[in-house]
Amino acid sequence: MASLEKELDASLLCRNTKKVELTDAGRELYVYAEEMLGIEKKIREHFGLREKEKRTLRIAASTIPSQYLLPRIMVRYQEKYPGEQLQVMETDSAGVVEQIISRRADLGFTGTQLEQKGCVYLPFYQDELVVIAPGNETFRSRQGMEITSWIREEPVILREPGSGTRREARRLLSQIGVDMDALNIVASMENQETIKRSVRSGMGISILSRLAAEDEINSGALLAFPLGNEGGKRSINVVYDKNRPLTREVEKFICTVKEIFIDNTYK
Repeated sequence: MASLEKELDASLLCRNTKKVELTDAGRELYVYAEEMLGIEKKIREHFGLREKEKRTLRIAASTIPSQYLLPRIMVRYQEKYPGEQLQVMETDSAGVVEQIISRRADLGFTGTQLEQKGCVYLPFYQDELVVIAPGNETFRSRQGMEITSWIREEPVILREPGSGTRREARRLLSQIGVDMDALNIVASMENQETIKRSVRSGMGISILSRLAAEDEINSGALLAFPLGNEGGKRSINVVYDKNRPLTREVEKFICTVKEIFIDNTYK
């Protein structure tokens, strides 16, 4: 301390027989020291120099990317960066954005883009929403018909409010002149496996990602109807907080996503 006071030509501590206190110059130096330590911490975080227990990359993801796209990305990431830890939290798209903004997640994956000015969305995969129906003769006879001619007559099961699938379904239905609120909605469900089983049992029809229903469609257990002539295209997005510097782990994960999907043009 004496050497530092000599170098700065300032008294930093007020010493007496009872206690030691910072002088005005000492308090000024303390502020600068805190700033320096904060900058050092950000540098270490950015370049991945944190302690091992603090290096877990927290990922919030909505259902479709979590179950059908993230596994492939994580395998590639672990191959490139062995030993780094990942934590995946599955929620709906609204929940993903909330976790990003509240900084409970470092990176997110959503099936829609919400009106949140604090977020950056990077589309990386083109998904398709389809109307799914039981694989029975009634619906087989409707193949080739426009869904606008019969969808209003059927009971409909939808994903829960806050789901990117539900939000995109509303947008796509509107494009073909169908008001979702005018449909005969009989249930809202979070679990897409429950939705598919309910459709197979005859409870109603639904709108889901083709990714989620591919096996049942291929087996004939469910039938898929396109949402209009152009199909129900929507983008799956990486989302992050634009007001928060990206850590080294986040940058590496985004690069991995780009290598798999974007560099291959929405494969």
